[in-house]
Amino acid sequence: MKKIINKPEDVVGEMLKGLKVSNPKSIGLIPEKRIVYRKDPYLNKVGIISGSGSGHEPDQAFFVGRGMLDAACAGPVFAAPTLDAIVDCAKIVDRGRGVLFLVKNYTGDRANFEMASEMLEFESGPTVETVIINDDVAVKDSTFTAGRRGVAGAIFVYKIIGAKSEEGSNLEDLARLAEDVNNNVRSMGFALKPCTTPAKGSPTFELGPDEMEVGVGLHGEPGRERTGYRRANIIIKTLTDAVISDLPFQKNDEVAIIVNGLGGTPISELYIAAGIVHDICKNSGIYIFKTYVNNYCTSLDMEGCSVSLLRLNEEFKRLLITPVDIPIRYF
Repeated sequence: MKKIINKPEDVVGEMLKGLKVSNPKSIGLIPEKRIVYRKDPYLNKVGIISGSGSGHEPDQAFFVGRGMLDAACAGPVFAAPTLDAIVDCAKIVDRGRGVLFLVKNYTGDRANFEMASEMLEFESGPTVETVIINDDVAVKDSTFTAGRRGVAGAIFVYKIIGAKSEEGSNLEDLARLAEDVNNNVRSMGFALKPCTTPAKGSPTFELGPDEMEVGVGLHGEPGRERTGYRRANIIIKTLTDAVISDLPFQKNDEVAIIVNGLGGTPISELYIAAGIVHDICKNSGIYIFKTYVNNYCTSLDMEGCSVSLLRLNEEFKRLLITPVDIPIRYF
């Protein structure tokens, strides 16, 4: 394995240090807890927090800033953030209006955020609401999941809820809105090559030279099927048709699209995928409001991509295009 790292055990800490020193005016860091938080002064606002294992960057630490997350808890690579870090994170962003946890549907993340919420209640800390994000249509349940997984569609939740929170909305309204966004977004991805974790130094699962995993999870969990390699038109249609049929999206719906790289895919290939998704939506009578193409929620250096569609209403559209100030310029 050849990577720009020193020691595998230092990867997350050194990455977060780099994020902080590159954005010294806007990003704060508590290194021992792996907490990233926004430094700009803000009042009269519900605190918005997410967190999960590292290895999915830029999700979630790089989405901290005005208009998106107020803080993020980073766990070790592919492992949940710690209970004490989540509790401390909530106290950092509390402005007396409560805190909203936006949590992807993975067992470890859910357990630690749930225990953090209970501990904060016991300590008479900030009031907490939690919304579970589960946009992945590849699986409903399996031995590898606790139901549908949370994947790149979570970015739409962060963006819309972050924008709405800046307007001073209360905790209950933000939680309801987050549920509404989650209920209207669907995603599915595939892998051409597996990822390599720094600690292991070898692929996390095996794919033959002519194989691909359709519906793969962010940690390499199995999806719907392992199949032979298919050209772009076929595989992107497979993903997009699965996404459209699940909600289902219907003729005359208006959508936002994320074509998300999993970490090792050239941007040129992501735009090929985006063009195919556009053609499929057009042929289905679905209108496209905005398309986002980049690495949003990755799996280290996995090759492949995911497709997410969000069914829009006027409020979703308004909040999607609200300006943000985060370390990456993806919105």
